[in-house]
Formats: sequence, structure tokens, C-alpha cells
Amino acid sequence: MRYLFLTIPLFFTIAASAQTTIKQDAGIAQMVDEVSSKNIEANIRKLVSFKSRHTLSDTTSKTEGSGAARNWIKAEMEKYAAESHGRMTVQFDTFTQPKGERIDKPVHLKNILATLKGTDPNDTRVYIVSGHYDSRVNDVMNPNAVEPGANDDASGTAVSMELARVMAKRSFPATIIFMSVVGEEQGLYGSTNVAKRAKAENWNVDAMLNNDIVGNTHGMETDLKDNRSVRVFSEGVPSVAADNKRQVAGLISLGGENDSPSRELARYVKEIGERYVDQLDVKLIYRRDRYLRGGDHVPFLLQGFTAVRFTEMNEDFNRQHQDIRTEKGVDYGDLPDFVDFNYVQKVARMNLSVLANLASAPAEPQNVGIVTSGLTNKTQLKWEAPKAGKKPAGYYVLMRETVSPYWEKKFYVTDTTATLAYSKDNYFFAVQSVDADGHESLPVYPKPVR
Repeated sequence: MRYLFLTIPLFFTIAASAQTTIKQDAGIAQMVDEVSSKNIEANIRKLVSFKSRHTLSDTTSKTEGSGAARNWIKAEMEKYAAESHGRMTVQFDTFTQPKGERIDKPVHLKNILATLKGTDPNDTRVYIVSGHYDSRVNDVMNPNAVEPGANDDASGTAVSMELARVMAKRSFPATIIFMSVVGEEQGLYGSTNVAKRAKAENWNVDAMLNNDIVGNTHGMETDLKDNRSVRVFSEGVPSVAADNKRQVAGLISLGGENDSPSRELARYVKEIGERYVDQLDVKLIYRRDRYLRGGDHVPFLLQGFTAVRFTEMNEDFNRQHQDIRTEKGVDYGDLPDFVDFNYVQKVARMNLSVLANLASAPAEPQNVGIVTSGLTNKTQLKWEAPKAGKKPAGYYVLMRETVSPYWEKKFYVTDTTATLAYSKDNYFFAVQSVDADGHESLPVYPKPVR
């Protein structure tokens, strides 16, 4: 067994940690550079041109309404798929949403899924990136107004589309789905359908990235301007543990309420995103979503999948869910001229680096545990190699102090066990797989084992 002790805190930039084995992948860096703000702007403005993308808006017109919008998104995705040599397929995910609180009659709805199939038949992992294409104004039941939805959430849809364009020309061992969903404003209906389908069909969803409101850099109320920070929302106690007293009791006894799979994904996003994207500061927000609000990652969490939400740092509520108007000299409305397209590009590059690194990495180690058969101030961990996909070159044992939000040290090992001279009483640990090129899996928080 051999160890490589990395002493650079993981929240430092790639330049600061250049002396370690942590490095950029040239192929991922090239893809990051190819993400275009001009393409993102063109796609946002095109989505706005449909006037309304309200879930209940017209579906028969070729130029206006949600029907025209979804047909255009699908057609664009199919253009990207033509560059994939058959690896990417595009389809509507069609379902009927019954009458409900924000649906006044049963309605046929369609999500768009562009699936880039993984090249390793033994690797069943699926990664999903999404934005929602529907829009709204003040009255959530008004389908006939001009409802541009440039930031909420043409910005997120444009991220998903631009990533599909760039990544369709590449191949990855695992599968990536570039998704745009409907019905978010009416009740997360589109994402709920996909999440339930994924559960019923046993998709091995390893991570879901939801981009919603990722284009504004100026908060009007506070007059704060920030074009480098993006929030990543992640839940602590898993949603599926809410009714499981034993699972919650386990989290409490181990102090693991800050180490849910989604929290590990959020930390991973910060490390990898800042590794590849200049002038980016990923802010970890320890909430499932904004205060008393929700997004399209929530249905995936409720089905037991790992998911996070990305949102700009300072929201401008004069641009969200607003009729287009001017009152007392103040402009309202979610129009494209108020979107910072270079900032959306930065967020898209962050998404791409995370997806590419995950889809290239080995799967997570299995049955990760801290040995508790005896009292000791050392910490012994053991785990098993992933059952499917490529074999890892080694593993990183991650460590941080209990008060730290970030993993602070990495110990590289080639075996499936490690004994560290640090007490499990005073530190948190996790283990991730890594290949010879430095692509890391998501970290796995250990359970007590004998």
C-alpha cells in the first residue's frame, strides 16, 4: 500500500494546488472553452420569441406557445445529436397531467430528453442536467400574456442545450441526459414525471443538476452586483429519510446530517467547478432550496436520488413572475436584455466540468465503512471496489475538521483499506474512486462497521 498526502485545501484554485496530483484534464478544459455565450444568448432570445411558454399555453401554433417552444428545443437537440455518431438520441417524454390546483383541466405535457449513451456497457450510471422551459407572469393561471421567462428559466434551458451541443461530439463511459422540462411553475410536474419514471425503470441516476434562474448578476433591492458567485442548494437530512426514524437516529448519532449524498455532490461541484472555471466562486447553501421554495431537483430527491440546484447569487424579483410593465419609474418583466449572458456561460462551464469529470470517473467505492471493533484514536476505513465499470487506479480518502464545510485533505491509496492517525471523533471522512487520469467519483460518507 502507498499513500500520497495532499496538503492543499480543496477550496484553493487549481493554480494554488498545481504541485499536487490534482490537475485539469485537457479534454475537459477544451470542452469548457467551447461553451459559447453567443450560443446561449441566441437560444435564450429564441425561447423568448415564442411570447408565452406557459404550461397551459397554445400547443398548435408553429410560432407561439409551449408547443412551438418544445418542438424547437427538440429540433435543436436533434441537430446536436447528428454530431454524436449515433450515441445521442432525442425524445419527448410525454404524459397527461390531471386537473389540479394550478392545472384547470387534464393536459398533455412534454419534456425533452437528449440522451448521450455511455460507451461502457457495464457502466449503468446516469447523470442528468436540466432546466425548465415553461414561463409565467404574476397570475400563474394566465397562459395568454407575454411571458418571456428569459432568466426563469430560459437561462437554465440554454445551459442544458449548450452542454448537449458541446458534449455530443465526445464520448464518456457513463450516460448523460440533457433535459428541459415543463410544468415547473405549475407544480414541478415535468420533473416529477421524469423522476418517477427513473425510479420505476431503475435508472441508476448518480447525480442530477438543476439549473433554475442562472442569468442575473444584479440584485435590485440590495444593489449588489456579482458575476462570479453561484449558489448550489443541497439538502442535509435526505428527503427520503423523513419518515425513517432509524435512519434519522443514525445521522444524529454519527453527526452525519451535513454529509448527505447531495451535500457531497455540492462539495464536489465546488471543487471541480472552481478547478476548471476562472473567476468562479461556488457558494454552498445548506438548504434544499430557497426559503419555502422548490425546484425541479426536489422530485428527484423525493425518489431517493442525489440532486442539487444552481441559482444566481442575488435574485432580482422585479424580473421574476412579473407582467411586463413600468410602475413609478421601475421596469418589471423577465426580459433577455437583463440577462448577463457571460455569467450564464460561466454557470454552463461549471456544469460541464462536473458532468464530464463524473461521467469519466470510475463508479463510487462500495460499502464504505469506519471500523469500530475497538476503541482507538486512529481511524481505520475499509471499502470495496465498484462492482461495475472501469477499475479505479486508486482511491482518495478525504478528511476535514467537523467545523469545516469543505474537504481539506486527500490521502491517495491503492488498496481498499486505510488507517489514519486522526481520530474519527474529531474529523469527518469520505472515500472516492479515482482513475489514472485523475477523474474522481462522488465521495461516499462511511458507515460504522465491525
